[in-house]
Amino acid sequence: MSLLPQWSSVRVPVIGMLHLPPLPGSARWAGDLNAVRDFVLRDAEALCAGGVDGLMIENFGDTPFYPGRIPAITVAGMTALACEVRRATNVPLGINALRNDGLSALAVAVASGASFIRVNVLCGARVTDQGLLQGIAHDLLRERANLKAESIRILADVDVKHSAPLAVRPLEVEISDVIQRGHADAIIVSGAATGSATDTRTLDTAARAAAQTPVFVGSGISVESIAELIAHGASGLIVGTSLKHDGRISNPVDPARVRALVDAVRQIG
Repeated sequence: MSLLPQWSSVRVPVIGMLHLPPLPGSARWAGDLNAVRDFVLRDAEALCAGGVDGLMIENFGDTPFYPGRIPAITVAGMTALACEVRRATNVPLGINALRNDGLSALAVAVASGASFIRVNVLCGARVTDQGLLQGIAHDLLRERANLKAESIRILADVDVKHSAPLAVRPLEVEISDVIQRGHADAIIVSGAATGSATDTRTLDTAARAAAQTPVFVGSGISVESIAELIAHGASGLIVGTSLKHDGRISNPVDPARVRALVDAVRQIG
């Protein structure tokens, strides 16, 4: 059930988040791409020194997010930074183009040599602070095939955070559609918002419905919660906020927090 060949010997891979500061073209862009690059590379170094199994770049600082396609300047900035991270590290890299631009995430991944992408709404529709987000599987899967990039895995959220369903459907049905009709390579479950704990009942349901498809927990992970999350079916962990100094998302990554979390995962696995 390993998502990537590089993780074949890892029971529960830990993906560390690289939350990008505001990029060129965003509302809060500060005007210094070198400073952004240095910040991201320091976080990447700290995460890798702590032992994470993968990294994921996300244009987290670009609020307010576009609901769909992001501008060319954002794609260019993310690609430049992804290439820098790839040169500086030796773990698999993922790309998430917020809020739901899987096509640009795929383009960045192909250009930089990244291994996976995250898509917030692959199938169905969700009501968000960006308005209505609609599934993009029909375009994304065809583009991946056209680019001969099937090795780039798609991690798809279900009941994604910072959103509400347009029409309530059982989680098992949503997961079935995302896997069987959207062709996701893995699914992600999370809490209501960034840093919010993931409900273990939701995780139980997701793990049963996903069967042999990996299930990643995408928010609210801490050293204290790891054992319970793995016991309830987590195949992997995507961790950001709790690895920062003082557990504040705007702070740099704390290598001691990374090592403590990774050690806790390894002791269970």
